[in-house]
Amino acid sequence: MTVSKIFSINNIGMKTRNPHRFTGKFYCTYLLLPFTFLFVSGALFAQRDTTKKQSINIVSSFKPVLRNAVKINFSGSQLNADTSKTVKEYLIPSQNLFYAYQAISLKPLALQQDTNLYLGGRNYIKAGFGNYTTPYINVGLGIGDGKKYLANLYGTYISSNGNIRNQDYSQFNVKATGSYFLKKNELYAAASASREQYYLYGYDHLALPETKRKDISQQFQQVNVSAGVRNTASIRYGISYNPNFAANFFISKARLRETSFIIDVPVEKKIGEEFTIKIDAKADITRYATDNLLPVDVNVTNNVSQIAAALLYNSPRLVINAGIIPVWDNSKFDYLPNVSAELQLKQQVFMIQAGWVGRIIKNTYRNLAQVNPYVSTITSQTNTKEVEFYGGIKATVGKHFNFNAKAGIVHFENFALFVNDNSAGIASENKFNLVYEPKMESLRIHGDISYIHQDKFTATAGLTLNGYTGLNVNEKAWHTVPMEFKASARWWILDQLLLKGDFYLFGAGKYRETDGKSRTFSSGSDLSAGAELKITKQFSAFLDVNNIFNNKYERWHKYEVYGLNLLGGVIFHF
Repeated sequence: MTVSKIFSINNIGMKTRNPHRFTGKFYCTYLLLPFTFLFVSGALFAQRDTTKKQSINIVSSFKPVLRNAVKINFSGSQLNADTSKTVKEYLIPSQNLFYAYQAISLKPLALQQDTNLYLGGRNYIKAGFGNYTTPYINVGLGIGDGKKYLANLYGTYISSNGNIRNQDYSQFNVKATGSYFLKKNELYAAASASREQYYLYGYDHLALPETKRKDISQQFQQVNVSAGVRNTASIRYGISYNPNFAANFFISKARLRETSFIIDVPVEKKIGEEFTIKIDAKADITRYATDNLLPVDVNVTNNVSQIAAALLYNSPRLVINAGIIPVWDNSKFDYLPNVSAELQLKQQVFMIQAGWVGRIIKNTYRNLAQVNPYVSTITSQTNTKEVEFYGGIKATVGKHFNFNAKAGIVHFENFALFVNDNSAGIASENKFNLVYEPKMESLRIHGDISYIHQDKFTATAGLTLNGYTGLNVNEKAWHTVPMEFKASARWWILDQLLLKGDFYLFGAGKYRETDGKSRTFSSGSDLSAGAELKITKQFSAFLDVNNIFNNKYERWHKYEVYGLNLLGGVIFHF
């Protein structure tokens, strides 16, 4: 029964006002009402929209109150000091200067000019005069800006007359160097000419008072020419090159002539960041001829060719050069080692070095005369083979000190030795003949140290010990130096004042007397000092004092060196 019908029944009952009919129907109606209500409520609940958000409103008289905050009181006590030391390591490469140790002059010599091209102070005249009747002049001229081209010209003259008869010496040389810069290459060339005059004054002046000056003259003249090209910027495939050519024409007046040509072609190829392949092909050709030599003149050729190949590994801590050098020494084929390594145990502080290296020393007359200017005419040329196995350390101590120590065993073949000529007794002992030792060894120990303080003060010192053993043909290693000590200092005490000093000491060696017996020559020392004062921007004055101790020692038997000598003058820059 529907709801509408229930209401209609109720209405009918109410109209008829019949209590009995109404009562029965009334009960039925009230019994159906709860079920009808539940059914309608369920239908209405199922149709309610549940997508709307439901909320609950709570009405209360509660008033939130913040709790009183507790105030933090900071005390004014001092903080505890941090006593720990913060260590900050900076890898700053040490700025080292390496000097080529040169023996202190036994007599006034010309200033050795730097072969590198430079821009500052290229135009100057340096002139002076000293005791032993020593005039001195040195001139330097330069043009070019160093960007497109550059050229320098140098000239030097010096001479001295010693206290011993014919103890005279003179030297004149002139040299020109230049470079022309392309986009990626540099063309460079040099030419020089020189004349050196010596006299063989090491004879017995009491026994031979009539010796003529022209008979003991030893004059050397030479002309040098060189040229080459090298890349100044990286090229394709990481290749670097520096092919060059040099020619030397050497003459000893009325005695001999010697001509040498050298062709050198070094090439490098980088592989990645750490590896480099190096190849160097070199040919050294020499022709030597005598004039007026009795009983007959000689003509000698001395040619050495080699091809050096090596692989270089270069990392921040380790450097290894592994190579070999096939060499042809006058058609005699041989191999030379070329292996070296450097290991940094602490970067820029301590390094271990080791090597096994070899070379051929050409005993041309020009090279021999540079060692001993009193050598007599030779009739043949035999080159020296040198192979060294060494080990040592390098270190940097603090900010200023650097030192190097090395010890090694050196094997020699055909080592050249100088002995006084005894073929004519005292009449010929002022000349030196050349003799060879087929095989010998040397224990070589070398150490050097340097102190560098910016560009204000530098000091260097080096010690070399040589112990020659294993000689079979010669009794001793004639005229070799078993000990050598060299030191040098330069101090710009003021911006206008430079002080300098040099010291040279060598130990006693052996020489062969005219009678063939072995003798020991005394050790020698040579202390030199000098100063240079800048008076104006253009003018400076200099003073050099050599052999301050006035030691009359002999480096070569029968040849006493100059004593105390002074040289002073002025320098003009323009």
